[in-house]
Amino acid sequence: MPPMERGTKMPRPTEQAKAAFSALVPDEPAVTLKPMFGNLSAFVNGNMFAGLFGDDLFVRLPDSEIAAVKKQGGRDFEPMAGHAMKGYVVVPSTWRAKPAPAVVLIKRSLALTLAMPAKAAKPKAAANKR
Repeated sequence: MPPMERGTKMPRPTEQAKAAFSALVPDEPAVTLKPMFGNLSAFVNGNMFAGLFGDDLFVRLPDSEIAAVKKQGGRDFEPMAGHAMKGYVVVPSTWRAKPAPAVVLIKRSLALTLAMPAKAAKPKAAANKR
């Protein structure tokens, strides 16, 4: 899926893509799946490590590993045209038909993200009292 242009609607994943993604994400107590802007993302310790953007799967990896994914048919993760999200790459579009390489990338992304400091939970905004 190409990056979004300003003023266009956020792409939404199909139910099949959400089910396939959910099946690939490791079932570990520290891992949570949460909706993000109508899509679905996987988090560990408050840090996102993988997700869907429409039916595209993206993962967090170091730049050296992103280059290898791009050589296999991946591309920069650009939620908005011209604004690549540093540290993330869209995996080749065959991720549902051939999930084995995607599983390896998701597990690698999870391991790298687990090593990051946990994000502190943001305090809930107080409701206006009138």
